[in-house]
Amino acid sequence: MDLGESAPAPRLSLRGIVKRFPGVVANDAVSLDVRQGEIHGLIGENGAGKSTLVKIIDGVLQPDEGEILWQGRPVTIPDPRAARRLGIGMVFQHFSLFEAMSVVENVALGLDDPPPRNRLAAEIRDVAADYGLPLDPARDVHTLSVGERQRIEIVRALLQKPRLLIMDEPTSVLTPQEVERLFATLRRLAGEGCSILYISHKLQEITALCERATILRGGKVVAACDPRRETAGSMAQMMIGAELRTVARRSGAVVGAPRLVVEGLDLPASDPHGVALKGIGFEVRAGEIVGIAGVAGNGQGELEQALAGERPAARPEAIRIDGRPAGRLGPDERRAAGLCCVPEERNGHGAVPGFTLVENGILSAHHRRGLVGGGLIRLRKARAFAAEIVSAFDVRTPGVDAAASSLSGGNLQKFVVGREILQGPGVLVVSQPTWGVDAGAAAAIHAALIRLAGEGAAILVISQDLDELLMLSDRLAVINGGVLSPPRPTDAMSVEEIGLLMGGVHGVDPAPAEAAHGV
Repeated sequence: MDLGESAPAPRLSLRGIVKRFPGVVANDAVSLDVRQGEIHGLIGENGAGKSTLVKIIDGVLQPDEGEILWQGRPVTIPDPRAARRLGIGMVFQHFSLFEAMSVVENVALGLDDPPPRNRLAAEIRDVAADYGLPLDPARDVHTLSVGERQRIEIVRALLQKPRLLIMDEPTSVLTPQEVERLFATLRRLAGEGCSILYISHKLQEITALCERATILRGGKVVAACDPRRETAGSMAQMMIGAELRTVARRSGAVVGAPRLVVEGLDLPASDPHGVALKGIGFEVRAGEIVGIAGVAGNGQGELEQALAGERPAARPEAIRIDGRPAGRLGPDERRAAGLCCVPEERNGHGAVPGFTLVENGILSAHHRRGLVGGGLIRLRKARAFAAEIVSAFDVRTPGVDAAASSLSGGNLQKFVVGREILQGPGVLVVSQPTWGVDAGAAAAIHAALIRLAGEGAAILVISQDLDELLMLSDRLAVINGGVLSPPRPTDAMSVEEIGLLMGGVHGVDPAPAEAAHGV
């Protein structure tokens, strides 16, 4: 570049952004620049202020102090429509979708001047195919898995041809193959001049993708770095202000008798777009962690519902808890028998957003923790239980009377996971245990699961995070199209083999010794 020529102004500049809420300063004099054509990482613990900051950029919230510059010029962004007019696209961690409406209708609602429905449906198919994010525009949102709903948000943002694309935990429900396709898309967009502000708790993604990163802690910028010259560990240390605790998968775990046995479980699809479960069979023994991998929308949700008792099986013997036929029992009866469950979707399924943490603790733990007696709530015990969860799992909240909706996604996840673990279940079924939580919180959740297994519980982990499953599980199975592969020792499976199973190549014969260990 000619020495007399000045560098172009950053596409986005934040100068001293402050945002206060009652009892907390979410953003405290935050400043950062995102250059043209740059992929810029934004990282920090749950509650560090990342989501508040990007909501200010997107016009959802207004700063109390500070200045926003767009391509060198001061701007005010009063609402998301103004952000879109500037060229800002946003993919939120928590989906802004209407479940009773179709994919194409939800996409149309996010566009200021949507084309006719048929043309928009064709554009959705084209963008989805181009970027490797399969999506049927005619499907109703309530029939889609979490991973498929994430695709709607991404495709809707890409249709706007943004000049700045903000992505808040975009890969938390994507498979490794989908993540690679998304990264290729983001690199292509950056090469075409689009700026990307990328938020993720997966620090290895930041090192692989981003050119620069800004690190928040307690609402303040505490560091900036070139992730390509850092490690995930060094960035985690900057992020949490201490050395990250590492969790290693147990080797040679002592297992006992089967505590959860599933045999010949068939379950019809609950709607025309659902997945039927076909002949599901496996067991989880005392002290064992069994993992189930799979691409989103292949029956994980249906299996979780069947195990939790939300959808009864045809035969009582199809599901057995500590030898007791449980296939026809409801959720409360299964909890009484010793099975607790963490569902995939924390908002509205794992917790009621408008309820306090005390009330959300009562929802599932009233029996096992004795929070109700004689038809009355034992409020003192319920408050003590909520406080125990907050303390044991480091849930960042103003107090136990705070609404679940006031917590960041990662902190609500810690609360829901902690609520189930602290009930001391004999069997724990947990789906996406670390979805949207930071590295420190993920390590704490993993350690809690390993500790619970060490106490003799049988744990089933359903996750799309293959690294998580490889680290946690003693045995691993893959679900595809409602069919489950035989669980095999995790040490005996390669990533390539797991990928083939995720793609639907079943019938890979395990070695005789492995078959004896499987079901």
